Amino acid sequence: MNLCIVLFAVFFVIQMFWNQEFASEAIYDYYNGLVEGLFPLWHKKRQPVYGTVLSGIITTYRNDVVPVLKYSEDYKKTSGADLVSKEYYHFEDDEATDGKVEEVAKENEKFHLKKWENPVYLRKHIYQVDSTTMVTNSEINGKVLLNMDLSLKKTTSPQVLIYHTHGSEEYKDSRRGKKGDTVIGVGDELTNKLKEKGISVIHDRSVYDMRNGKEERSKAYNYAAEAIERYLKKYPGIQVVIDLHRDGVKESTKLVTIQNGTKMAQIMFFNGVSRTAKNGDIPYLKNPNKKTNMAFSLQLQAQAAKKYPGFTRKIYMKGYRYNLHYRGRSLLVEVGAQNNTVKQAKASMSLLAELLSSVL
Repeated sequence: MNLCIVLFAVFFVIQMFWNQEFASEAIYDYYNGLVEGLFPLWHKKRQPVYGTVLSGIITTYRNDVVPVLKYSEDYKKTSGADLVSKEYYHFEDDEATDGKVEEVAKENEKFHLKKWENPVYLRKHIYQVDSTTMVTNSEINGKVLLNMDLSLKKTTSPQVLIYHTHGSEEYKDSRRGKKGDTVIGVGDELTNKLKEKGISVIHDRSVYDMRNGKEERSKAYNYAAEAIERYLKKYPGIQVVIDLHRDGVKESTKLVTIQNGTKMAQIMFFNGVSRTAKNGDIPYLKNPNKKTNMAFSLQLQAQAAKKYPGFTRKIYMKGYRYNLHYRGRSLLVEVGAQNNTVKQAKASMSLLAELLSSVL
């Protein structure tokens, strides 16, 4: 056991003053070399002394400690409570105190293909990139994103999953304790509208941002992720995953539009790009479906511009992942804000269902 303690002490000192990944490799090499020299027969049979204990320590370090250190390095201003465990799905700003996410006026220009193919135009008129985030023009190449085929063949098995990471979010006239008056009730409405179009939908009405009667937003994306994985395992035919939210804005900002003679809450599509302006790509928030995610939101935005100008706000882009990596056709939608009515939020779901049907 003394050998294990010595090795761990060396390992710890190296980590304190050296690159973490390099140090991990260094301690592995040192350990393997030592065991091979002292116990060659055991080494050949891959039965090293204290192997289980040391391997466990190193595995724990690589899987748990390194990501936390890296996370802390990227987000030095966060508190310990903000460090999300497991796969580090998400870091969520607190809507009550966040002063960076401000509504930017949207120019309600009609859809023009040549303009929308130009990343410079998209960056100015269609996207709102958060100040903490960096997006390249090659990523918002409209010519590529608008031409991706996202259509689906209808099946009787579920193809769409609707859920709510922040299911407790309410509107200005929501009745306390009434799920139907929260964003979950808005999800009920979207579910019904999609089913009317012959699209098979599952609606998860769970609340993930509350635990034991207390708000727990910092872990909501973890809880939601576990549920998403269960649904995808049970229904592998699901190709569309939609997370419905309600935004938080200044009271002076009014997200109301009149479409087809009806007052509706404006909606906003939201993309997570797994990259910050300060530190670049976030390696533990990989999203192999990011390009398809962006194509999905841009095609929906284009359909809205063609048919219902003013219905959508600018597409918001931020540097985390928001569980959008599970499917290419993953979508995070903000439906109105705290100063919209429940009726306005639910009314907008008829148009969102139409946009989804058009793209899919």
